[in-house]
Amino acid sequence: MTSKKSSLAQEAYEELRALIIRLEFAPGDVLGEDDLRSRLGVGRTPLREALQRLEREHFVTVIPRRGMFVAGIDVSELSTLFETRMLLEPYAARLAAIRGAVEHWDTMAQALDVMSSPGLSPIDHLDIDRRCHEIMWSASENRFLLDTLDMLYAQSDRLWHLHLSEVHDMDQAVVEHKAILDALRAGDADAASELVETHVRSFDTQIRAAVTASLESPLAGGG
Repeated sequence: MTSKKSSLAQEAYEELRALIIRLEFAPGDVLGEDDLRSRLGVGRTPLREALQRLEREHFVTVIPRRGMFVAGIDVSELSTLFETRMLLEPYAARLAAIRGAVEHWDTMAQALDVMSSPGLSPIDHLDIDRRCHEIMWSASENRFLLDTLDMLYAQSDRLWHLHLSEVHDMDQAVVEHKAILDALRAGDADAASELVETHVRSFDTQIRAAVTASLESPLAGGG
């Protein structure tokens, strides 16, 4: 029974986090427990466990006597988010180059083949980008690193969705991932680490530019 409840809590967590990342629940939205239970098809205990986990990961804010809300995206924390990713992602790449198996890199190559297909939407590219990162994290064989990077990437992914219309350079991401894959497959830890740092830095640059443009827009101040 405990295992089943844990599984339901995990499913609720993953589905609700995805809804928050995709902005189907936007920053500031109220999260009503009854509505969530109906939408996610789970009971009170699994839902509360999922919400507690999302609160720890800064996706949900609980305000006493007011309720639960989707956490805002604090632009001032952008530098903290990306400096952490730029420290941990290259380290994960270094470990993955040493510990990864052929199966990891074949799976990543298949994902990148799809990423090169015509007609994909930006959301499709984002999904494949995440898949490539997940494969690398898995290959690092460090579950603590994987869990941390998963949370950090999800926050970055949320920013991308928020500013998606201003971010266009998806083809460059494909090129970067292919170079990363080559280094990982060759077991070149130094090159993999450097390439991943460049990749994350490129993402950071695009998001910062998009956020700056949004803040400078005449509509940003409501008039």
